[in-house]
Amino acid sequence: MRSNRIWITLGLGLCAVAILAWAQPSRKPGLWEITSTMTWQQSPFPPGMPMPPAAAAAFGGGPQTTQVCLTQAWIDRYGAPIPQSRNGCQATNVSLKPNSMTADWVCNGQMVGKGTLESSWDETDHAKGKMHFVGTMQPGRSPNPIPVEFTVTSESVYKGPDCGSVQPIQLPASQ
Repeated sequence: MRSNRIWITLGLGLCAVAILAWAQPSRKPGLWEITSTMTWQQSPFPPGMPMPPAAAAAFGGGPQTTQVCLTQAWIDRYGAPIPQSRNGCQATNVSLKPNSMTADWVCNGQMVGKGTLESSWDETDHAKGKMHFVGTMQPGRSPNPIPVEFTVTSESVYKGPDCGSVQPIQLPASQ
């Protein structure tokens, strides 16, 4: 009798795990199109000074759309598109849940500071993200770092399994 209870309990537990795994949306590897908008709470440019054209293209001036190729390994680690680790910045303390992820965004290069990353998804083809960063930026040859604060919101849409000429994003070596 005791043996039957153990087997019934194990069987119910396995069924519950299978149902949970089936119910969770699955992110898809392949080509994703990301539209992001950056908003400055504290800009590195003095008030009244127009943003240089190159900076405006990268740091504001409307939505920016890019395409990225995500591997299954990237999806397994982050769940959805997030900023790539570069220029001394990387995602740390990643917490992946069935329909969302959070992480810290830590920079120790030309920008120094910390931010938060959030991403969520309800379907397998769409994700929404947000990053808020507070820190300093070392402009060019200036000896004094400038305080910065910005928020980036994004929407990602899955385009298909074929990335074409877009190279897959490489996972950071250490985390």
